This record gives sequence, C-alpha cells and structure tokens, in this order.
Amino acid sequence: MDLPTAPEVIEALRRRAHGDLGYPAWLDQPNAGPLAEAFAERMASRYGWPADPALVRSFNDLNQALQVLLQVWTKPGDGVAVHTPAYHPFLTTLQIMERPLYPIQAAPDGGSWRFEVPDLTGCRVLLLVNPHNPTGRVFTRAELTELAEHAERHDLLVIADEIHADLTYEPHQHIPFATILPERTVTLTSATKAFNLGGIRCSVAHLGHQGVRKALEAQPPFVYGSANLFGVEATVAAWRHGDAWLEETRALLDRNRNTIAARLPATLGYRTPEATYLAWLHVGRAGMAEVIEREAKVLLTDGAGFGPGGADYVRLNFATTEPILAEILNRLSHIR
Repeated sequence: MDLPTAPEVIEALRRRAHGDLGYPAWLDQPNAGPLAEAFAERMASRYGWPADPALVRSFNDLNQALQVLLQVWTKPGDGVAVHTPAYHPFLTTLQIMERPLYPIQAAPDGGSWRFEVPDLTGCRVLLLVNPHNPTGRVFTRAELTELAEHAERHDLLVIADEIHADLTYEPHQHIPFATILPERTVTLTSATKAFNLGGIRCSVAHLGHQGVRKALEAQPPFVYGSANLFGVEATVAAWRHGDAWLEETRALLDRNRNTIAARLPATLGYRTPEATYLAWLHVGRAGMAEVIEREAKVLLTDGAGFGPGGADYVRLNFATTEPILAEILNRLSHIR
C-alpha cells in the first residue's frame, strides 16, 4: 500500500529494537509460540474458526510456504488446480516445479465473476486464493462447498491462501475454507497485505491435513528457515492491536473502489472488487500496461503474467490516498 503503517506496529518494533535482540524464548518452537497464539485468537474472534495453534507453522512468506508444501506433498507431473487469472508468482512456482496448471477459469457474471470447475482428474492439489487475486472475488459458502465436494471426490489437498481476508468489504463475508473441510486444508495467511507489512517477511500455515503435518515433521527442523524476531513482533502487534488502523484503512479503500467505479469508463469492464485493494481492468489488447506507463506515467501490472484470461487486462493497485487516486484516474481517462 502507498499508506503509512499502523502506529501500534511501529511502536512494537521500536520497543523490540531498543530492548532484547537475543534469541527469543520461542525459537525452538516450530509454531513460533506467540505468532500461533495470535493467529488462533484472530481466526476465532473475526471468523468463528477455532483454529488450533498447535497446528500452526511459520514461514517467510506465502510463496515460500506454497513451495515447501508442494515439495513435501507432490512430485513433478502432479496437477494443481487454480482459479485463473491467478497471482503470477504462484503460476511461476508451478512452472518451475513442473506441477501442471489446471485452470478454473473466471468469466464475467454481471457485476462480478463466476468460476466453472472443470474435470480435476489428475490433480493432486487445489490452490484456492480467497479472496481472489486479481479479481477481488469473495467466494460464497455455496461455492466453497462445491469446491470441497471436488476435493473429496479427487482426493485433493486444499491449500487455501486467505491473505486478503481482512480486506473484505460488507456485505460480503470471508469464510475460512478450513471451517468447511478441515481435514484436507492447509490455510496460509499473513498480516502483510491488510497491514501493509510486505517487507516484514512473516506468514503462517495452519496444517489441518495430517499427512502434510507428518511430511513436514520428517524434515530437518531449520531446513526451511524459521520466523524472524521482528516479523513475529510486527505480526502479533498488528493482529492484536491494529484493528482501529485497519478499519480506517479499509474505509479509505472502500471509498477508492467505488470512486473507480464512478470515474472509469464502462469500456474498461471494471467490476467492483468484493475484497482486496486491486482493480482488474479490461483494456482490450495485450501489452497495454507498457503503453499506459509510457504515455500516462501510471504503473500497472500486465495481466499476461496472470495466466489464462489475463492477456487483455491490467491490474491497478488502489491502496493510496484519494488525491493520488484521482490523479491516476484522470491520467487513465485519456488512454485509448
């Protein structure tokens, strides 16, 4: 986000920097004690999910967590189903690790999006990004239940990336997939998106799947690294003390998403996102991100990297102040 960080997080980091920088008491705990406890508290209070802190493991970020999970649970050639267009680093991971992509393709549906699930025979994993990046779609209970049925039918591990959950706008509600199919689900999340902490490098995985737990327990304890002191400090402070800042920030983002709807021409096919701070814009032809950067001096993400269905789109990050967003939209209005 192009916004300041929550003061509660800054203060927690300042206290730690001016205090004890030695080995933390939780260093030898695989779940980084206070991090797991703060995660479980947040899931229970915000989403009614009684997540077990004993099943939590820490990672550097969600990309690392995904790669570790694929490494210990799958082999080259195992298919991974993903709702597309999809977060581009995940697609890069699948390509490098030789896990074939099974796209669950998005299609416009009025003011939102729908996803038709294909035959998943040959898949080993369902990678569910909910809320969805880049469309901002929040999956309904009916949609999640249908995905759970597919996971049961095809014996899939479900890796649920729920990093944007705290950025869901009313009346939409985030439903953790682990509340629907707990024994097949590994939930990944972090405070980095909602609290603007991208550089902190700290995430968690809740390992509801027993086989995955055993596979990870069989690995050397530090082969994938461990949570760092400042990452845990910042994350715990955000989850336990940052909600006033989050609500103020989310109100700004809510205004911004509606401003885009009011200002952008209908030809860009903007569908107001139900969560996230990302706008998925249909610009009609490939390569337009480069044109817009050159002619309007607005930096967007080229949709081609998001896989099937992305080439004619660009992604706009609207997590900025209202005057800056107004300038962005003014510049985009002159692009043809």
